[in-house]
Amino acid sequence: MSEQDEKTGTNRLRKELPDEVPAQATPTADADPAAESTPIAAGTPAGASTPAGANAEVAEEKPQPEITGRQRLINGLWPPRVTRAQLIVALLLFGLGFGLAVQVASNSDGDSALRGARQEDLVRILDELDDRTQRLEDEKQGLEKQRDELENSSNQAEEARRQTIEKERQLGVLAGTVAAQGPGITMTIDDTKGTVEADMLLDAIQELRAAGAEAIQVNGVRVVASTYLTDSGESVSVDGNKINAPFRFKVIGKPQDLEPALNIPGGVVQTLEKEQATVTVERSDKIVVDALRAAKRPDYARSSSQ
Repeated sequence: MSEQDEKTGTNRLRKELPDEVPAQATPTADADPAAESTPIAAGTPAGASTPAGANAEVAEEKPQPEITGRQRLINGLWPPRVTRAQLIVALLLFGLGFGLAVQVASNSDGDSALRGARQEDLVRILDELDDRTQRLEDEKQGLEKQRDELENSSNQAEEARRQTIEKERQLGVLAGTVAAQGPGITMTIDDTKGTVEADMLLDAIQELRAAGAEAIQVNGVRVVASTYLTDSGESVSVDGNKINAPFRFKVIGKPQDLEPALNIPGGVVQTLEKEQATVTVERSDKIVVDALRAAKRPDYARSSSQ
């Protein structure tokens, strides 16, 4: 090749090469090599960094499912969030409901005996309640009369003495220290099977007292406020005195109140008849209660007027 041809080829090569060759950028000590080697996905905001070692592919975002109103309600109710105030209110409501239930049940049990009673039995019970109310009203009127007599008497000292004597006689009848007579009933309990016990006789005494009995005598033993009954083998003891069947009650009071009180449904007579005992009740215009109790002087109690 000639020298001219070499010059021509050299000039052609110079024209094809660029005038300036950009220098390669060398990483500095502060530069992050991971940031230069990691491509930035399209749509990434400026200044956002991507995790080191991540690939160029970016996962597409999945659409969130729509939450319905029912799901919101369930999420709000469960799990339950109970506060201290709500717990206290719940306990109070539970106690109130339990008390009402017990009261309704007790009223139902108390009315069950009357619910199955006959019409004449219900009428008798109502009459007995009316008689008790009338007795209390009569007692009130008697006390008011004594007060008026004492206030209007010209000799108040004599009137007070007379009322004191009358009150002493009444208290003596109740205490069993004096004999008494008046209208009443006689109840006889014939116990051939030996099934009548002390608690049954005590129920009879309590029922008679509630019906207005003023004096009671059982087989020659005067019944007073401190009387107690116990079982003693095949017999019954009244204040330590043994009595045997038939048991005979002599009671002073209003017969129209005493007899119905013993014959109420589920009362004394029916209870004794279930134990195969025979009970007879007789009214009388004159009942004599002559069994006496010795008057005891109290050891410690004294009258406050002394």
